Amino acid sequence: MKRLRLALAGCLLAVSAVSAGGCTSAGPDERTLVVLGPWTDGEETPFVQALRSISRKTGHRYVYKGTRSLRETLVAQLQAGAPPDLAILNSPGELAQYARSGDAHPLPERVAGAAIPPWAPPVTVAGKGGAARTHVFWAPVRVDLKSLVWSRTDVQDDAAPQWCLGLNSGATSGWPGTDWIEDLILQRRGHAAYENWATGKTSWKSTRPVWEEWARMLTGNGRSPAPDALTDSFELLDDGRYGLLNRGDCTHEHQGSFIRRHYGDDVRPSPTARHLDPVASAEEDGGRNFEVSGDMAAVFRPSAAAWDLLDRLTSAPARKDWADAAKPGERPFFPGGTFASKPPSQGTRAVQELFDSAHQICFDASDAMPPTLRDAFYRAVLEFVGDPKDPDLLTRLLERLDAETALQREKEEEEEGAFVLDDLCDDPVSGAAGAS
Repeated sequence: MKRLRLALAGCLLAVSAVSAGGCTSAGPDERTLVVLGPWTDGEETPFVQALRSISRKTGHRYVYKGTRSLRETLVAQLQAGAPPDLAILNSPGELAQYARSGDAHPLPERVAGAAIPPWAPPVTVAGKGGAARTHVFWAPVRVDLKSLVWSRTDVQDDAAPQWCLGLNSGATSGWPGTDWIEDLILQRRGHAAYENWATGKTSWKSTRPVWEEWARMLTGNGRSPAPDALTDSFELLDDGRYGLLNRGDCTHEHQGSFIRRHYGDDVRPSPTARHLDPVASAEEDGGRNFEVSGDMAAVFRPSAAAWDLLDRLTSAPARKDWADAAKPGERPFFPGGTFASKPPSQGTRAVQELFDSAHQICFDASDAMPPTLRDAFYRAVLEFVGDPKDPDLLTRLLERLDAETALQREKEEEEEGAFVLDDLCDDPVSGAAGAS
């Protein structure tokens, strides 16, 4: 019955198959490999083109399944005993839990070199009897630069920002606000303090000054971000257009490099540190500490074909095919550099220059947190934006986050085994990204 269900699932997925072919009773080495990922609504098209190119070289068939409910979909498939061969997720916190549970498999030595930090740090998993093992379990296939502020070229550099803010993102609403808090901690305190806070070594209470600074930025000139910021999408406007800067009622947007796909060459990126008052950083780095995010591939159904696919997805030829299939303003960034036949857009080139100038890159803190703590962070941001001038509210929110951190620590100590995920920052020379 299990084989029958899998065969039927293969038939249903055939409409998305990368390579042509009917639903047959293929042998184990000939079956279609399923890749589960986050890209939908056309964003997946260049990736599917790269899969097609790999398929022509290997003779294997690949199916890409994209969903905005990635965590829920993967959990359901794992519970049904029918996981994808590969899953591409943007949360090391979730991936580390899958590593601990044994659902994600450690990378074999021949592909472990693709696990470039800080996107893929080693994970220490403690088992029964206190025995521990350290492996890398995933590899980045695409990355993005954060710690960016976008504005139009006709906006003066010294103009007082009117900040865009949209926090609505379905089940993950609030993350654009957590990006703000994380970035302020990184810019004001430096990468070492950022890493200590993100991994639970320092308290949430200690972050109070950056929450208060963000409140002053959002409420400048008597403005209030609520209630619109709580219901506005982070990218989709009410009239069906994309990009908050296209509304016309704000001048600066704090957002990652992916947002450039919604704009033309009249919108430019600059480092967050340049827009803080006073313009200063915690370290003598000229404001060149950057947050990064990424989409990481892990193998959930190991086979020679699955490991081969992960190896190829992180190779220069696949990255070139992916980059060439993308529009100039949607050119993906990759760790370690890549090649492309077509010139990038001005926005893509500007982001690349900032990537190249980074002193330290640190992985998105909330993405690296255990899912329960990350979700509590999202909720805290939403409540805070509802009334950012209420000091008692902020006190309660930070106490709640400290309590959730302590609860998470107790849970890890009580259960058999725990994971350690500490290395969130790295020298960009070893983890350089490229889109040229």
